[in-house]
Amino acid sequence: MSKSLKNISIVSAATMASRVLGWVRDSLTAAVFGTSALASAYYTAFTLPNLFRRLLGEGALTAAFVPTLNDELNHRREAGAFTLLSQVASWLLVATTTVVVGSMVFLAVLPSLLQHWTSLRIEPETLSRWLQAAELAIWLFPYLIVVCLAAAFSAALQTLQRFLEPALSPIWLNLAMIGLLGGAVYFQPDADALVHMHWLCLGILLGGVLQMAVPAAALMRLGWSPRFDLRTSDQMRAIARLMAPTVFGSAIYLVNMAVSRLVGLSLDDASATVLNLSSRLMELPIGVFAVAVTTVVFPLISRHAAQGDWTGLTDAYRRGMRLILITNIPAAVGLALIAGPVIRVLFQRGAFSSSDTALMTPVLAVYALGLPFVSFVNLALRAFYAEKDTTTPVRAALLSFIVNLVLSLASMHHLGTLGLALAGNVAIVVQAVYLQSHLSRKRPSLGFSFLLRDVLRIALASLLMGGVVFAWIVGWHRVAGDSLWHQAIEVAVAIALAVPVYGALLWVLRIEGRDEVLAWIKARRGAKKA
Repeated sequence: MSKSLKNISIVSAATMASRVLGWVRDSLTAAVFGTSALASAYYTAFTLPNLFRRLLGEGALTAAFVPTLNDELNHRREAGAFTLLSQVASWLLVATTTVVVGSMVFLAVLPSLLQHWTSLRIEPETLSRWLQAAELAIWLFPYLIVVCLAAAFSAALQTLQRFLEPALSPIWLNLAMIGLLGGAVYFQPDADALVHMHWLCLGILLGGVLQMAVPAAALMRLGWSPRFDLRTSDQMRAIARLMAPTVFGSAIYLVNMAVSRLVGLSLDDASATVLNLSSRLMELPIGVFAVAVTTVVFPLISRHAAQGDWTGLTDAYRRGMRLILITNIPAAVGLALIAGPVIRVLFQRGAFSSSDTALMTPVLAVYALGLPFVSFVNLALRAFYAEKDTTTPVRAALLSFIVNLVLSLASMHHLGTLGLALAGNVAIVVQAVYLQSHLSRKRPSLGFSFLLRDVLRIALASLLMGGVVFAWIVGWHRVAGDSLWHQAIEVAVAIALAVPVYGALLWVLRIEGRDEVLAWIKARRGAKKA
């Protein structure tokens, strides 16, 4: 497990750098566009290629590709794996190009279609936001091609135990977006907001090319010679069979997210932006550690499954899940408590006002409390994928979609944006419970009861830590003002208090795995001294 912890630390460090750059990107975007209708149209437009990316790239493809690639490595070594990679990349290029061209044509004719559908009775403001989102989506859809190829290349590198290049992938996107938008604002400060928005879209396309090129170059250094290959080998047919139900499940997720974004876009100018920025902040602890753990553990449990080593699979899964919950339960508590100050420090400048902060604070707090369940689902899905079960995740996604849609429609007019956030949380909790109950029945060794004692201790430690943070916040508010520096000090001290307090509580409560983590830290220090 020490090698896995090393890989997790590599991915975590790269992901932390990416998240910091992501904050700079989001802060710059919020300062330039605020929570305007144009900003909400952009976030909705960018959602579309991102969701298709999950549909064709990171979700369905990775779930089917990684186990099959592990089989190839076991039987035909790297030569067979590289041949399969070329075939997957070729078919992916054809599929994504077809989707992109079809989507761009549909979005181009959408305005005339809406004009003929007079029976829809769409409010003019809502229609304007929808059409603006469609126009920006035409700019952004080509990103789908390169980012799906990047996902395939990254999955191959992770299977080959190369984690740095895939972890760096989001950094290239953030740098390109920051560079082009920042340059546009600097050199054209008086330009129309739409001009700045187009530069931001160009940054996304440039970043996507870099995301694809870097892992591709790493694979070529390992011996891969890319070639266009549309042969349908047994392995490709196996991937297609595994992808079919997963594509359906991802399509459900696609529709789910698209409906949520359209509902937000229909509510008012700000809702789509607030939902997106809140989910981005929630993803910080997920990305820094939960995704890092999942990235490393998935190829590991897939390899154990390919070898029929169920003991090894169980051990890797339990340790991965424990690490995810150890970090994300306290992160949920902490983020919910300091949601307001975090938003003020990160976003409240330029076009992003104090009223936007007040609107976003309860939404972020609600999203934060759903954090452990999102992280749980991410790894639980990988356990099904490792055993090539792609049917159960489809059913879970369908159930989650129904719950989210019903609750969103029921609460949007009464609770507004907050109702959409609550609906999403309830849906992910239902999905987590469904997946775990079926996972326990399928393989009892992966049942949650084996982690229950540790989870209760983690929850207790998180609540006690939260009490310390809450006491600090109350005391600080009595003596400090509301300036940016006061808010920054509040956040910094809250984090500085939370980390050692929580770490000490974990040690006192004897959470399983602490000795192994300490041994790894000592080994790292010894290696640095040597």
